Amino acid sequence: MINQDIELEEKVIGALKRVHDPEIPVNIYDLGLIYELKIEESIVYITMTLTTPNCPIAEDMPGLVYNEVKSVDGVKDVKVELVFDPPWDKDMISEAALLELGLL
Repeated sequence: MINQDIELEEKVIGALKRVHDPEIPVNIYDLGLIYELKIEESIVYITMTLTTPNCPIAEDMPGLVYNEVKSVDGVKDVKVELVFDPPWDKDMISEAALLELGLL
């Protein structure tokens, strides 16, 4: 069962990497917008933030994340919680994303 959980988590992370921030050309996972990812009995729980509460698609982002993750084979349901504490900052960006953005 643990291998299945790890495999499902990898698929979910792949789905999250298909969702991009509209203002920064990097996916939300590598931007560090995903604060927590938990899978219990094929239900995916995601706690995430945005680069700013004034993000132009702030209202749409949880739905985009839900739809992308829900499309993963083996996912029964998705619960997305949007939080702004702690606030996001550029220190949360992965090294790969920093390279992609030319910041390293």
